[in-house]
Amino acid sequence: MLAMQNQPETFADKLLGFTLPSRNARARVVRLDSVIDKVLAAHDYPPPITHLLGEALVLGALMGGLLKADGSDAQLTMQAQTKDGAVSLLVCDYRGGELRGYADFDSPRLSQLGANPSLSALFGEGYLAITFETGQGQRYQGIVPLEGDNLAQACENYFTQSEQIPTLIRIASKSASTGRVAAGILLQHLADGEEGRERLHVRMDHPDWEHIVALAGTISHEELLDPDLSLEGIAWRLFHEEPEIRIQPGPHISRGCRCNAEYYNSVIARFPEAEREEMRDEQGLIVVDCAFCAKKFELSV
Repeated sequence: MLAMQNQPETFADKLLGFTLPSRNARARVVRLDSVIDKVLAAHDYPPPITHLLGEALVLGALMGGLLKADGSDAQLTMQAQTKDGAVSLLVCDYRGGELRGYADFDSPRLSQLGANPSLSALFGEGYLAITFETGQGQRYQGIVPLEGDNLAQACENYFTQSEQIPTLIRIASKSASTGRVAAGILLQHLADGEEGRERLHVRMDHPDWEHIVALAGTISHEELLDPDLSLEGIAWRLFHEEPEIRIQPGPHISRGCRCNAEYYNSVIARFPEAEREEMRDEQGLIVVDCAFCAKKFELSV
């Protein structure tokens, strides 16, 4: 049974959650369309980086969607860094449905890696830091090596190693005539069916979890990206044999760079006057360039 209360179906740029009560599992599904193009438009990224950043934005939405909705300042930040890779920094964050992301890379080195470089080729010996901020003064961070075939596998390792939560993540991404489209699904097994209760034990080989993995593993890239298949339809295709699927509509997803002159003025004002003087250009202005949206702010503080 698919539990929906006269809700319209969800197709793109909106997060959808659902739970499988009989299997003690929860999931998040998202398909990003115009949001990705708005983020990518800030910089002239080459194809390998548009693919990588698109995957990161989907992961940011999926993991950010695990935060409680009642915390308006709750935020998920994912940051990948390396010492010797072609990509020196990849950062993505999610807050209240707002996504933003940025990648810094070495163009000459990247051009030598070919059209479809592996995660290890892009980052070398890198690491992934994932930070959850609840908006109530609580902050949790886990750091894991950037290992696996893609960012999704690295995030699975984070939940397994840092949170001890069995997790499956599948991501799909492609270039379409209207721009880039990316989608993904995240599933987790919550021991004893608790949400908000202490986990008494964790079993990566729990029969309920093995059952969920077997079904979810049948999802194809084409299904995740199909614009005519709703996110509710994905949940139904995978788990229609379960006694109940409880749908939890999530927020609309938008590009959410939060930069503004007032904020940068407040930051720069904290520096001593001597240091601010060194920051000024020939016109006496301090120019701040936002990496996320590529806007430049001329400050006279």
